[in-house]
Amino acid sequence: MTAARIGLPRRLVIGGGALADSGRLVTDLGFARPVVVTDAFLSAQGTVARLVAALTDAGCEVAVFDGTVPDPTTDSLAPGLSVVREHGADCVIGLGGGSPMDTAKALAVLAVGGGTMREYKAPTVTVGPALPVVAIPTTAGSGSEATQFSIITDSASDEKMLCPGPAFLPVAAVVDYELTLSMPARLTADTGVDALTHAIEAYVSRKANPFADGFALTAIATIAANLRTVVADGADHPAREAMMLAATQAGVAFSNSSVALVHGMSRPIGAHFQVAHGLSNAMLLPAVMRFSVGSAPSRYADCARAYGLAGDSDDTLARALVGAVEQLCADLAVPTPRDYGIDRARWDELTPLMAEQALASGSPGNNPRVPDAAEIAALYDEVFG
Repeated sequence: MTAARIGLPRRLVIGGGALADSGRLVTDLGFARPVVVTDAFLSAQGTVARLVAALTDAGCEVAVFDGTVPDPTTDSLAPGLSVVREHGADCVIGLGGGSPMDTAKALAVLAVGGGTMREYKAPTVTVGPALPVVAIPTTAGSGSEATQFSIITDSASDEKMLCPGPAFLPVAAVVDYELTLSMPARLTADTGVDALTHAIEAYVSRKANPFADGFALTAIATIAANLRTVVADGADHPAREAMMLAATQAGVAFSNSSVALVHGMSRPIGAHFQVAHGLSNAMLLPAVMRFSVGSAPSRYADCARAYGLAGDSDDTLARALVGAVEQLCADLAVPTPRDYGIDRARWDELTPLMAEQALASGSPGNNPRVPDAAEIAALYDEVFG
């Protein structure tokens, strides 16, 4: 087995109310001039003001960029980069869901490394230099607070670029489940299935390793036990806390293993049809598992046991897991692309390009069953609905 290269944040502050400790965390790390990278919603909601107050009380001089957009693009980075440089930032704080955290990571690399994001896309692995990033997630899904990746869409080509490497790994994270209490049910469901996808793909990946395995299985068990509960009652604090921790654990898992075919196919859907990343993963997960399960039944069976299923053989368990995930997505009313309102003709027109972009990302090559472009196109046809 090839040695696994493990990357983790140096510090994690985890628990309800942890946002209040952000200032002390930042100054303990030796930073004094952070730029908070976030979105307009969190500014209007008051969450940004709470973070800025904690940082200011700790003695920091703070600037805020709240112009991040869903599924950030290369064009959307320019105004944020100006803020980071003009402030003379010594660190970047990503506050929000996956998009603000991805934006923060990209700005941290561009501010020091220069160039364009296309220069950092896979298969390039960026070690540095970069400004340190502190990540503060407000959704329980992306796991970006613990991952060495940023996803940025090329504004010129609509390609969703995977940018990997230790330079994108946050130096620290604040994981406060109370920040997720206001998440609506739809977002809670989609980000929860996103985290489940991270955990399952990390475990069945061809790059799986014993370190990542433990985080993946723990996350699967936690999500299975809590996702329906938290979608039904967003004010359930224990379920919210469990899901937040599971999302971080799943992030640790896939950052130190890999994602696979679901993510390879998901990114083009997001880029071309503006479907949120968690939702596009949820649209794809059951069909991709059904395609893949026969190539790694023992690995999928382990996931099934973690999920709480029982069976007489690995093959039975593995296929039961596919059925259980299909039922979960049905219970959570995950829409098909057709239900979402995507035009069938446009979907069919873009399918060959999406299949090629999925393959080019490298993620399908980590899948238990490695597909070719025709098989990916057939899966896109199947999932349309």
